[in-house]
Amino acid sequence: MTRKCNMSLVGAGALIALVACAAGVDSQEPRTPRNLEEFDALFQEYNNWGRWGADDERGTMNLITEEKTREAAALVRRGVTVSLAHNPIPDEAVDNPDAAFNHTMGQSLRSDTYEFTYHGYGVSHIDSLCHFLWNDRLCNDILPSESTPDGCGKLGIQNLKTGIVTRGILLDIARLKDVPYLEPETPIYVEDIEAWEQEAGITVSPGDVIFVRTGRWARRAELGPWQISNSSAGLHASVLPWIKDRGVAFVGSDAATDVMPSMVEGIRQPVHTMLIAGFGTNIFDNMDLEALADRAAQENRWEFMITAGPIPVEGGTGSPLNPIAIF
Repeated sequence: MTRKCNMSLVGAGALIALVACAAGVDSQEPRTPRNLEEFDALFQEYNNWGRWGADDERGTMNLITEEKTREAAALVRRGVTVSLAHNPIPDEAVDNPDAAFNHTMGQSLRSDTYEFTYHGYGVSHIDSLCHFLWNDRLCNDILPSESTPDGCGKLGIQNLKTGIVTRGILLDIARLKDVPYLEPETPIYVEDIEAWEQEAGITVSPGDVIFVRTGRWARRAELGPWQISNSSAGLHASVLPWIKDRGVAFVGSDAATDVMPSMVEGIRQPVHTMLIAGFGTNIFDNMDLEALADRAAQENRWEFMITAGPIPVEGGTGSPLNPIAIF
């Protein structure tokens, strides 16, 4: 699949747009938000604080209704399952500097201990809603003082204990651009997502989980690890209003969602910040979407039922995770 230029324009404007498209240049740059002030204005306009009540701790999980779950179950036609988790990385690497996975066996060799830090870029996990804050407030205008060294007083991962069962959609942007992977620092814009919707014959709708494939793991397998925390393909912050307008329940990617550098002066991870602290949207980080992309291509459909059940640690800022897509 390759991205197509819009041929519907006429006159000189059409010529400029077509030349820009053919050259791979976005004629609409620069995008907003461009700086801290513009991001804060976006945050104030689009946040979901109070949308589901002052005491809500579930955020956009509320968009996954019983009807949505039944619709997702109807997507299961063949019973084929695909894991979205990357196997734990046992060795430290430039993209996994503080999160080496340690596995030790007990003396009987019938028990074991796992020790690892899952936040970062090495372990497949989900973020809870107390993981990020903005202007000294957590999601839904909750004071950070609600959290202590014993855990988050509110918005912890235990709020997802009943599990996530809804429609998942793979946004395979690498496939859209007909490349095995996007190069680091490649921004993904709304028109990329909508071009993929058209190519794949899908439409993102309320209660969906979207998984953005940049090809991070394919690139790592070919070229080795790199410092992805400073240089990665991902969503540009201008996509955020679209995510809210479409009613997306959760967002996932094969890295940590944001294009890095963020292209928004003064804030390192604007997409992460708005999703968690503004929208109340949990994020699936470091998903391995390669097997999913292969299976979706074989099935020729990029929608599926997605299931995920975090470890319900009271007050946890997230959980390691093994989501399962079912076709």
